[in-house]
Amino acid sequence: MAKQAVISGFLALLTMMFTVAAAPAPASGQPVSPQAAPTRIMPLGDSITGSPGCWRALLWNQLQASGHTNIDFVGTLGPQGCGVAHDGDNEGHGGYLVTQVANQNQLPGWLAATRPHVVLMHFGTNDVWSNIATSTILAAYGTLVDQMRASDPTMRILVAQILPMTPSSCSACAQRVVDLNRAIPGWASAKSTARSPITVVDQWTGFNTASDTYDGVHPNSSGDQKMANRWFPALAAQL
Repeated sequence: MAKQAVISGFLALLTMMFTVAAAPAPASGQPVSPQAAPTRIMPLGDSITGSPGCWRALLWNQLQASGHTNIDFVGTLGPQGCGVAHDGDNEGHGGYLVTQVANQNQLPGWLAATRPHVVLMHFGTNDVWSNIATSTILAAYGTLVDQMRASDPTMRILVAQILPMTPSSCSACAQRVVDLNRAIPGWASAKSTARSPITVVDQWTGFNTASDTYDGVHPNSSGDQKMANRWFPALAAQL
């Protein structure tokens, strides 16, 4: 009787082992599709974008909070503080003129190093300050757009109507900004394509140099928030 019990137990054990071996693998053992590569976003401009350009930190966190987490801000320059956790890579070069960047062919190297899919461009403040003609600034914009499309034929490009500026050393700058901003939408419409659209983002309307800058040109904390709020819907629509 005892021998029969041992045999029965042994057979039950074998049955259990074969059952476990034949069972399908749990769901966690199934192959997992890799996540799509993140969308690479280049903030491009001068000190308003990069020194320190804290609107970028606010914008990054707005995107994260709204579910746009598979993104990568890119640039050959790193973060410059702001006291907020964010992806701080950027292409905001303090003191640079957009005409200088175009004439010296500087953008292709930055593009090759970072390969962005989307560019956020706020550029031209120093050109306006230097009394460079609106038509010359727009020609430089066009050169940069051509270089962006050479890097990626489907580049999505967001171009800002730049912030107002009232520096004490340039009484004519306020009107020059108005003249440039007035011309940007027409330029963008002519330059935009179905494969590589240009979206104009109005960073001028509602921005007050007295309350939103610390020197008539560069945004303070309230200015940074206004900039982030203007970039956000236009950028989110591209993601």
